[in-house]
Amino acid sequence: MPLFGVPKEVTVGTAMLGVAFATGVLAGKRYPSLVLGTPKSSIIDESSPLQQYILDHSLREHPVLKKLRLLTADHPRSKMMVSCDQAQLMANLIKLIKAKKVIEIGVFTGYNTLNMALVLPDNGKVIACDINEDYTKIGKPLWKEAGIEHKIDLRIKPAIHTLDELLASGEAETFDFAFIDADKESYNEYYEKCLHLIKKGGIIAIDNVLWKGEVLKPRRDDLETQGIHHLNEKLLRDARINISMLPMGDGLTLAFKL
Repeated sequence: MPLFGVPKEVTVGTAMLGVAFATGVLAGKRYPSLVLGTPKSSIIDESSPLQQYILDHSLREHPVLKKLRLLTADHPRSKMMVSCDQAQLMANLIKLIKAKKVIEIGVFTGYNTLNMALVLPDNGKVIACDINEDYTKIGKPLWKEAGIEHKIDLRIKPAIHTLDELLASGEAETFDFAFIDADKESYNEYYEKCLHLIKKGGIIAIDNVLWKGEVLKPRRDDLETQGIHHLNEKLLRDARINISMLPMGDGLTLAFKL
């Protein structure tokens, strides 16, 4: 019998992520600079030999995905893109739970949109939410090149509107996976609506939960950091989910719906 009605694959995955997190904590105690370091977009300096070693020995990137990553790297706001190792982890989780319906809040150039669509079955769907068509048009030709354009439903409007539309159309508890990476002040609202849309055993991935270390001492006038910090505290006590907070990229929390 699956624990709390959650599929065996998710329970095993959660345990594995817990071990990975504990390992990271122990490594941080021994090598604190790897965890704290200077405020950058990743926990380990993305230009460090250690980060390059991680990518050299773990990253398996589809050729079109790599093409979009390199194209995005030339964009003035390239730091907005999810890290490629985070994206690969999410793709593996999507495959693990055999997901068919995915929500993405915050598309940017569409790197992770493409990443997720690539591992969905042919009848799978990514509801991709963004408000900036100038960003998304960068990735759209590469979605087509990869042959997965039909799996992506791009909606250019405030994500809250799209989530409300999905709920109003009776799609609550029909999605398998959600990724939240948009305006930080709205994180709690995105999370609550995604939690209603995700089925039991589904996963919500939340990016930037460490926010370049600012969450350690959020300023009262910094609404972005406050939004992230308050959600982090809420998730710790939320009995509706199991969680793992991973020191990957700028911090990634995985919430497993019970």
